[in-house]
Amino acid sequence: MKTLFKQVTYSLSKIIEEIDNGEIGLPDIQRPFVWRNAKVRELFDSMYKGYPVGYLLFWASASEHQIGTNIKQKIPRLLIVDGQQRLTSLYAVLKGKPVIGNDYKSYPIHIAFRPRDAKFEVTSAAIHKDHEFIPDISPLLSGAVKRNRFGREFIEKLRRYRKSLTEAEEDQLYDAIDQLYEISNYSFTVLELSANLNDEIVSEIFVRINSQGKTLKQADFILTLMSVYWDEGRSQLEHFCHQARLPSTREASPFNYFIKPLPEQLLRVSVGIGFRRARLEHIRALLRGKDLEFERLKQAQAYALDLQNWHEFLKVLLRAGYRSENMMTSKIALYYCYIMFLIGKRDYSVKPFELRNTIARWFFMNSLSKRYSGSPETVMEADFVRLRKVKDAAGFVETLKRIINDTLTDDFWHITLPNELESSTARSPSFFAYYAALNLLDAQILFSKMKVSELLDPALKAKKSAIERHHLFPKNYLAKICIKKNHEVNQLANFALVEWSDNLRIKDKPPSEYFSEYAKRFSKAEIDKMRYWHALPDNFEQMDYPSFLLERRKLMAQIIRDGFHQLMSLS
Repeated sequence: MKTLFKQVTYSLSKIIEEIDNGEIGLPDIQRPFVWRNAKVRELFDSMYKGYPVGYLLFWASASEHQIGTNIKQKIPRLLIVDGQQRLTSLYAVLKGKPVIGNDYKSYPIHIAFRPRDAKFEVTSAAIHKDHEFIPDISPLLSGAVKRNRFGREFIEKLRRYRKSLTEAEEDQLYDAIDQLYEISNYSFTVLELSANLNDEIVSEIFVRINSQGKTLKQADFILTLMSVYWDEGRSQLEHFCHQARLPSTREASPFNYFIKPLPEQLLRVSVGIGFRRARLEHIRALLRGKDLEFERLKQAQAYALDLQNWHEFLKVLLRAGYRSENMMTSKIALYYCYIMFLIGKRDYSVKPFELRNTIARWFFMNSLSKRYSGSPETVMEADFVRLRKVKDAAGFVETLKRIINDTLTDDFWHITLPNELESSTARSPSFFAYYAALNLLDAQILFSKMKVSELLDPALKAKKSAIERHHLFPKNYLAKICIKKNHEVNQLANFALVEWSDNLRIKDKPPSEYFSEYAKRFSKAEIDKMRYWHALPDNFEQMDYPSFLLERRKLMAQIIRDGFHQLMSLS
């Protein structure tokens, strides 16, 4: 049987040394770290007790220089394929270095140790006050304080707060601290994949591995490759993602209320506009390809990260009636639409006004129809194929319009969409399309002079949400008529948008009671408009619940269609 790897043993201290001298490629520690501190604590506890903590998987690199550079630079002899989070945890604690969290904020990992019973904890304010604990093991493991001095100072401090400390107890404490120090010599089993393996095989091995219960994705592997072959490019992606989460009042930034991008998502955009490819697997070849291909990728990434392009695309989402990240149900659709926007702008020079409206329709259609939900990469590849014959701006716009019309047929509007609305799923694409349509139609909140678009503004932050989903047939009222199952009570067609104060006052009143009361606030013309916007059947307050749901779904589908036609009517 052919073996693609060899098994070797490394001490923890040797691994840390090899990372420091560049032999083992641990990506920059200042990158998003996803392990919880409690998991780091468990890792140290297991190592202290001598338990196995899983093997590490490295890949021997055959390359000599980073892509896109004229000067040969040393790259790691071994790339970490599996075990990056474990090694990042260990490196951060042993070196006393902070890590970057998923929120892109820097924080230290402080692990505490109680020598009396060899207990590890995540350091807290209470632990800092507990003199039985060493609040941070990093100074000992990093070598910042010598072992003997570290133990002596801890015991002297403990003596001041304990009434008595016997020689036997002192010996036990010293032994526990010595054993903690010996974690540096913990032996790891490492499987080293051969340098002769190509990226595709290593990628497949990577994807099949299950690390600490988290299935590794191809994107993780690609970003690992990017750290080695184009670290500057990965740093650019991560800086952009970080800035997109931080409000800025002084200078231009990618911050917004729609998209909190991840590096792999933006990398997908770069490959889409640079090479008209949708599958991430193509990125592997690009990262280790010719300098000409690299230059193309570099230019595409710069275009994708251009702040002017980014914010122009965000205006597209607003134009489509979508107001915030909460209304986005498909991240892949979002980024594929960004690719189409950039292609239309760069490759076909579509005029800004026409491009914004075209991509707004494209986004609305893709979001509503869930067109990219099944096999998104296959669908996007097919879209790229359709663009091969397109020569100019008019052809680009016409191609997208044809796909839109082929997707949103009469059968879709009259049959598919009402059926899609027969759901109690909170995050339904069709329901968010209904919200978007209300924005496009400049609708007001039910029983309010405020507009839907105003109260869906994500910048509004209060203890109570400015707007709430109101059960048109309240829960307790339905319970009284023996309708209690959640999937029946929480049907999408039973929800309308109201201000939270009105929702609070209506409480459990049936529509036959509250609707006439609240309608007195408005003229008949105003109430008729509200009935239209909020898809309320005539005399709905007197209807039985099942009949109401059936009729309201049809009217909601019509509102969505009217909103979309409002979008389509703009040239």
